[in-house]
Amino acid sequence: MAAGAPAAGGGSDAICNFVICNDSSLRSQPIIFNPDFFVEKLRHEKPEVFTELVVSNITRLIDLPGAELAQLMGEEDPKLPGANSTASGFFRSLMSLKRKEKGVVFGSPLTEEGIAQVSQLIEYLHKNLRAEGLFRVPGNSIRQQILKDALNSGTDIDLDSGEFHSNDVATLLKMFLGELPEPLLTHKHFHAHLKIADLTLFDEKGNKTSTPDKERQIEALQLLFLILPAPNRSLLKLLLDLLYQTAKKQDKNKMSAHNLALMFAPHILWPRNVTANDLQENITKLNNGVTFMIKHSQKLFKAPVYIRECARLHYLGSRAHTSKDDLDLLTSSGSKELQPLKSQKRSRLDSCHQEETQQRTEEALKELFRHVHNMPDSAKKKKLIRQFNKHPTALTPGSDVPTSPAPRRTRSRSFSGLIKRKVLGTPVILERKSRDTTPEPVRVSKENVQLLQKCGSPAHMSQAKLKSLEGQKEESCRRMRARLLSKDSSSL
Repeated sequence: MAAGAPAAGGGSDAICNFVICNDSSLRSQPIIFNPDFFVEKLRHEKPEVFTELVVSNITRLIDLPGAELAQLMGEEDPKLPGANSTASGFFRSLMSLKRKEKGVVFGSPLTEEGIAQVSQLIEYLHKNLRAEGLFRVPGNSIRQQILKDALNSGTDIDLDSGEFHSNDVATLLKMFLGELPEPLLTHKHFHAHLKIADLTLFDEKGNKTSTPDKERQIEALQLLFLILPAPNRSLLKLLLDLLYQTAKKQDKNKMSAHNLALMFAPHILWPRNVTANDLQENITKLNNGVTFMIKHSQKLFKAPVYIRECARLHYLGSRAHTSKDDLDLLTSSGSKELQPLKSQKRSRLDSCHQEETQQRTEEALKELFRHVHNMPDSAKKKKLIRQFNKHPTALTPGSDVPTSPAPRRTRSRSFSGLIKRKVLGTPVILERKSRDTTPEPVRVSKENVQLLQKCGSPAHMSQAKLKSLEGQKEESCRRMRARLLSKDSSSL
């Protein structure tokens, strides 16, 4: 059985895990197939190519000036709101001091160990989603500190023992996210999220409306999440799944998707060391953006279809990185272009099959020749060897097997040659006395062909025609002899 889902927080972002199971009762279970297999493979093996592919499609959806694009690619340090302000303020100083108290989990960059510890909190909250005011009502500070120290030290915690309340765990989860060195969605992506919030529909005249373009927003977030660091993406998926399930039970816990976004936007999206005054009009965009993520979280971690196709083609076909617009053109003419590809593949398979069949045939013929050569001398053996010698190229035996000499070719006889030999008294051998040799084909001259066409095939000649033909031959012989005798007498 194959398991394609990596463990939560896998820093290596494993492509696929396979476990061989010998239990026959489990063999009938369906095998999990990861449709994003080639996407994960490309991101893992060639991150630069993968990032270029994804970012090129992001810029197709949102307008990113040169500086913001360089920040998204990590080529420049992100320029964030409030970074140039001279007065830090009490709130900014307080938050900075809190983050200096780093632990193994809290206040440290995301690691596999940290995500594994925090996933205990998320798993516990999934079982306690009915608590009213979850994530809004603060828990007990003393219990929270005990729990925080236990997580930092790696001590085993039994959250189901009843010692801690769900509000304690929910508040501690927000604390963990708030003490990260940078927000979960990273500083590099901040400007891109602002642009995604501005994606709206156009009317029939092409004018921009105030209605959000949900399809383009989902597509842009899918692309943006693909280039998040692997630990951030893993924890973000766990968190948004939790908030999605929490919002589904808002009739019990009184926490809608928007209420949850107000609680978590400062921790996962706001830049660090900024206040509400630094963000000003962007606060509404950021809160609405997190609300949208919670509502559509079940769609955001799937790669777009054209990204899957590009990744698949990278390994199985063309190396060209195609955008969505290019793939739209390909699908319209895909049937026409796929036919020659299929025919080429079929011809390659046929040629490979023919070569394999020919190789097997040659091996079998070589083995047959060895068997014939080892037979005792007989007429049958000679006949078989003659058949092999008729096809020297196709039936060439191995160099280790001695070959019998080819029979000597007899001189071909033309019709005029027969007449000359008959006139000069040379005997004509019409039959071979040996049965072991086969007669060679007689070469027929142009005059003889014309004569044969007049007379017809010898096999179909009547007895009268044969006698007349013999008479013609004898007459021609007499004339030839008379000419020769006259020449001899004149010479004398």
